[in-house]
Amino acid sequence: MGIKLFMESDQLIIQSCKNNVIKNKKITESDAKKLFKIEDRFLKDLSDAANEITRFFHGKKIDVEQLTNIKKNYCSEDCSFCSQSAFFNTEIDDYKLQPAEEIIKEAEIAKNNGADSFCLVAAWREPSKNDFEMICNIIKEINSKVGISIECSLGFLTNDQAKKLKLLKVKRYNHNLETSRTKFPEICTTHTFDDRIKTLQIARAAGLELCTGGIIGMGETNNQREEFVIEIAKLNPEEVTINLLVPFPGTPLELQKPLEIEEILRVFAVLRFLLPKSIIKISGGREVNLNDDGKELLLSGANGIISAGYLTLGGNSINKDTKMIKEIDLET
Repeated sequence: MGIKLFMESDQLIIQSCKNNVIKNKKITESDAKKLFKIEDRFLKDLSDAANEITRFFHGKKIDVEQLTNIKKNYCSEDCSFCSQSAFFNTEIDDYKLQPAEEIIKEAEIAKNNGADSFCLVAAWREPSKNDFEMICNIIKEINSKVGISIECSLGFLTNDQAKKLKLLKVKRYNHNLETSRTKFPEICTTHTFDDRIKTLQIARAAGLELCTGGIIGMGETNNQREEFVIEIAKLNPEEVTINLLVPFPGTPLELQKPLEIEEILRVFAVLRFLLPKSIIKISGGREVNLNDDGKELLLSGANGIISAGYLTLGGNSINKDTKMIKEIDLET
């Protein structure tokens, strides 16, 4: 039969979109939908192209973030994936706002272990006035005593709170969309998708960088994952965080089956085409759902990880993750 000298249509789409992105031309929503529907036999081409884009804009650098759960459990919202919701009996431990000295110590450990940033996360709908003031004081202490880039994920924000965080030199605000607009009402009923968008708009207006994303593997359809990726890109966040569902006993999603690796790769790769200059992080569920701790995804569009554990789950140490990153010829 001879050697096949022409490219399949899916390969042509991948090549054309990659070339446009590297020339700083945005791909269209229509292009993104075509990429998302690439046949599985061409997923390696898609992943390789996403990796080429990543290396072109970011080099070999992998962003490593450590987070701390400053207030745990009994959140008033009913997000069906969450082990910290007061609606579900998940039997995890709980605590109110951690003492400042403990949080500052964690920030010091994160910096000494090589983390690029330290994120303060709280399980509540929104911070009370007193809690917000306490968090602001903690941020001041971390700035003066540690000197690590600070990010926050504190739920819904007011304009004044967002401006205060900016004054305190918080770099980035994390507020996830969680899932697609059409899937969201199945996941949460105590607030809306637009409520989440509003807080991101408030953070942006205050001059904070944005981090947003969510969780895949919650029973959403392929079309809903495609919708989710496009919704994220519309916000043009500086950072995207994609979690892989860990079904937690006691939550409505405790029996959810994991996604196939092909569908996970598709999400990360297409995100890279849409957001070539953003940090795209593999977040919660990395160690549970992936058999390589994320190596393949870091060569398929991702260029960041959360390390040293998550909100209610342990994780790899930063030292272990640094070794993993070096094994694939990347660097921290």
